[in-house]
Amino acid sequence: MTTPLSLSPCIKVCRLDAADMCIACGRLLAEIAAWWRMSLDEQRAACEAAAPRLRAGTQTERPP
Repeated sequence: MTTPLSLSPCIKVCRLDAADMCIACGRLLAEIAAWWRMSLDEQRAACEAAAPRLRAGTQTERPP
């Protein structure tokens, strides 16, 4: 029996702030980069950690 990969929370609006947090999904760059290598539990934990970051809003956006 195989375990299906969970869907990424990515909404294709990737833009990182100064803290390397995506302003669209709230994940950190390291979480985005490792997403498909994470277990389902790790993905869930990343989403749970991203939610309050996203609610708190972005930090200073990265310069272009």
